[in-house]
Amino acid sequence: MEDHIRQYKIIVEKHPDGYIAYPLGIKGAVVGEGDTYEEALSDVKSAIRFHIDTLGADVFEVDPPIFEAFVAEAGV
Repeated sequence: MEDHIRQYKIIVEKHPDGYIAYPLGIKGAVVGEGDTYEEALSDVKSAIRFHIDTLGADVFEVDPPIFEAFVAEAGV
């Protein structure tokens, strides 16, 4: 069986004590962290692989698929 790479939209947040990263469109809590952007991204990719290996393809939220993600700031 051939493995294929699936693309995910991942949010990476910078906090005073490091970075937090999490994917969009996956059921459940999947989070990565690190001292740098790259470390957080690598950690969340590993967490996504583990999550899928553990729970199977049912973790994908495909209705509706996310085509783009935007970050906006607004005063309310």
